[in-house]
Amino acid sequence: MKRWNPLKISVVVAAILVAVLAAACVFLPRGLFLTGVSDISSGLLMLAALFPFAILGLRSKGRMRWFWMLQAVGWALWFADQCVWIYYDLYLQHQMPPMHPADALLFLAGAPMMAGLLLRPHREPSAQSARLGILDFSLLFVWWLYLYVSQVVCWQYAYVNQDGYNRNFDLLSIVEACLFVAVLSVFWMQTSGKWRKFYGAFLVAVIFNYTWFFILNRALEKDIYFTGSWYDIPYSGSFALYSVAAWLGAELVPAQETSEESYNSWMSNLSAIAVLSLPIVALYALLDPRLPDRASHFRVLVTLSAMFVMALLLFMKHRRLNIELRRTNQVLQEASLTDPLTGLRNRRYFSATIEADVGQALRSHADQRDSHTRDLVFYLIDADNFKEINDRYGHDIGDRLLVEMARRISSSIRHSDVLVRWGGEEFLIVSRYTDRNEAELLARRVLSAVADAPFQLGKSEQTIHRTCSMGWAAFPWFADNPRALSYEEVLTLADRGLHRAKQSGKNCAVGMMPATGKVPSTTVAGLHSDSLNVDVLAVAGPHPATG
Repeated sequence: MKRWNPLKISVVVAAILVAVLAAACVFLPRGLFLTGVSDISSGLLMLAALFPFAILGLRSKGRMRWFWMLQAVGWALWFADQCVWIYYDLYLQHQMPPMHPADALLFLAGAPMMAGLLLRPHREPSAQSARLGILDFSLLFVWWLYLYVSQVVCWQYAYVNQDGYNRNFDLLSIVEACLFVAVLSVFWMQTSGKWRKFYGAFLVAVIFNYTWFFILNRALEKDIYFTGSWYDIPYSGSFALYSVAAWLGAELVPAQETSEESYNSWMSNLSAIAVLSLPIVALYALLDPRLPDRASHFRVLVTLSAMFVMALLLFMKHRRLNIELRRTNQVLQEASLTDPLTGLRNRRYFSATIEADVGQALRSHADQRDSHTRDLVFYLIDADNFKEINDRYGHDIGDRLLVEMARRISSSIRHSDVLVRWGGEEFLIVSRYTDRNEAELLARRVLSAVADAPFQLGKSEQTIHRTCSMGWAAFPWFADNPRALSYEEVLTLADRGLHRAKQSGKNCAVGMMPATGKVPSTTVAGLHSDSLNVDVLAVAGPHPATG
């Protein structure tokens, strides 16, 4: 901790202010000077609470920043209400009138504070949870503002009734206090360590503050309270407890949110309940025979306005959810088509796209398009003697070697080609828009890419040279009869070529082509067809140094 810790200074300043206020209330006679000391001390105590919350907000990021800043906003509203009191007590020098508009500042100060708690700062949200949570928070804030306007402001302007005003203001304040205590109690039980200590201190401050707020407010309604009376000592002193809570929250770090305790799962439920409550309030306002017509019409009008605003927020949330759903589906689809180890495409991707590639090749041959771009060539690749790598160095080294081999092969093919991890140490290249007569060029590039440079074994400086074997075949098999053999049969012929490459000593590529009669041909078994006469083209790989 730094020597001049601003959070600790705030606690010390708050303690001094409480002592000054207590001494003034006990020893000073009732009068303007006592009023000034009490009002100014209370205002400074609020700033002593606002300051550490704002400091923590500037230091934090993400949801934690929102939490601290919302607490600071609440204290700013509270301080603004205190400034109005100071204006009446010291400048106008008469008591603040009942049902003053500034009462809204005092009530609404709890709204951002509660909103900050509902963000659950002890849990770090996912990006999706954070985006959707802002809209749920907006729904709850509009609902809380609506309750104040419909239940309290109604008796302030629509139909002036001080008893109704005081009754509903106190009732909503009690509800707000109960919500604070309930949420903090749940968080206190769910957390441990520093978070538990922070929530405990926050809970004590809230209980102490609201208890003395109700006692002071009742004294104010009975006209027995005056600024500087003994009621100010515990009430204003409770502000110092918030400074202590902020000081205890200096080094808090949120834990990652889990899917089981997702913020949106319960925050969305609260916002849905808030929306559903609006028609009930409107119906009650219309059917309550004790409610004056002007008050009834005012509440219905406010309810309709709130429903419009909340419906707009729900529309925005629904649109955001659709965007998130599409994004999630794209991520899931991409993950299902990608090999997790190498990052290459997998067999599922091959199965999903091969029909389109085959159709393109068949159309190109049917339309007699450029012979240099109308073929589809399959290259099956197998890492030579890969089992001995796993047996000698371990599977982690084997995985590293596969990843590096995949990178080298990928760098040797064109952007239009697709590299697939076929299984184990086998890879498949689907070379699109190519010419079968140039197939051996790609085979040479791949053999060289794998064998030319040694592979590093882990983080050590030890290296080893490796090679691969390949087999390839072009689709369509017969250029003059493209549909004679399916792509599955051509892929099988490429596998036969790979098998021959392995039998020939490895580190080579063997191409399988229809027999032309110009060179001695050989017979191989097809997948579904009878045996085929083929010409075999062998390409030897480079000769790496042993390592």
